[in-house]
Amino acid sequence: MSGKPKKGYDKSVYRSFAMVMQFGIDMLVPICLMTALGIFLDEKLGTSFLVVIFFFAGAAAGAQNVYRVAKRFLGPERDPAEKEHEKKNEGK
Repeated sequence: MSGKPKKGYDKSVYRSFAMVMQFGIDMLVPICLMTALGIFLDEKLGTSFLVVIFFFAGAAAGAQNVYRVAKRFLGPERDPAEKEHEKKNEGK
């Protein structure tokens, strides 16, 4: 080992980290918003079940968001030049 840092950074690491962060954000935001709406409506209407319904609706919306992002990151719509670059780097 030479101990010298690489001059160029591997962008796939950053891209993977961004994808994981995007999954978390896409899942948490709808859940938090819908749960807060459920709590608000439960207090206004005097009920106690809406928060559960809205939580699961938020979870379903979050799952749909994650599916769309994963499809965009991993699907066939990706840039062909990017796929070619990844093929070249696999052999290294």
